[in-house]
Amino acid sequence: MTVPTLLAFVEKYPSVKVTVVSRSLFEPIFFGISNVSFFAADVKGRHKGFLGLMKLKTDLQHLGIDAVVDLHDVIRSRVITTLMKFGGVPTVSIDKARAEKKALTRSESKVFVQLPTVAQRNSEAFAELGFPIVINPPIFLSKRKLSPEVSQLTGAKSTKWLGIAPFAKHNSKVYPEDLMKKVIDGLAVNDYKIFLFGAGTKELSILNGYAGRHENIVVPGGKISFQEELQLISNLDTMLSMDSANAHLAAMFGIPVITLWGATHPFAGFAPFAQPFDNALVSDRSKYPKLPTSIYGNKKVAGYEDVMRSIEPEKVIEKVLETIEKG
Repeated sequence: MTVPTLLAFVEKYPSVKVTVVSRSLFEPIFFGISNVSFFAADVKGRHKGFLGLMKLKTDLQHLGIDAVVDLHDVIRSRVITTLMKFGGVPTVSIDKARAEKKALTRSESKVFVQLPTVAQRNSEAFAELGFPIVINPPIFLSKRKLSPEVSQLTGAKSTKWLGIAPFAKHNSKVYPEDLMKKVIDGLAVNDYKIFLFGAGTKELSILNGYAGRHENIVVPGGKISFQEELQLISNLDTMLSMDSANAHLAAMFGIPVITLWGATHPFAGFAPFAQPFDNALVSDRSKYPKLPTSIYGNKKVAGYEDVMRSIEPEKVIEKVLETIEKG
């Protein structure tokens, strides 16, 4: 979700060098952004614990960092920001609006209003540092060239490509497996090539079960690298995803994304970047008035285990078909 902000930043301030500090896994996300380099934080090795963060601060100082924008605002990033600030480096942190999010998700006296998006909050942080930017109209990453390994997996593109990412970190954000099967079966009868995204033994087993029923379904997981998976995502025509990372990975390339929402809700500000609001299919609040019950999907509320069953598979299929044919 930081990519749209960075793209807007480097377009307006092309003489400013940006260094993204994160785990090495995420480096491929930032490939191809001008004036943006990546520094891998080894949080399980050299940069583990407080002493490790002291080393990270020293490593960053050697890069000649002039200012820090903390777009995460968690304990680890707060420590780094504080250490850099003590070293005389100007710092700002994103406003995560924790009080507003609590009001949105509480059961009683809920304040059900749209909160600013992550991209908006990121841009506000840069403005506070003295670098105002505009994220509308949106700027997207360019489509990436497929490696020979990905091309071998996908075959030539002779029809539209649909991505489906049916998993999320928390079960409260995952569309029920029997309903997802109906969605996939309903979409697979069309002349599309469908790619099912997921990782890990359990997820791949479920995906392979879906794929085994149709010749036009491919499961990339375990066959290509994350970098190559991004290449594939950038070439999709549409992505169907839960409220999860794959939605944002597709959105940063400007791919139309349909999202399904259970315990969480796009009002919290985590909808994929620059997507139409009606692309977010939410669970029925007339049946489940306490929704949203969580920002990240990690809270359980009795009686709300099946909220996503209120999103009908036929409605999901209709929305995907409408979106992919429009493109």
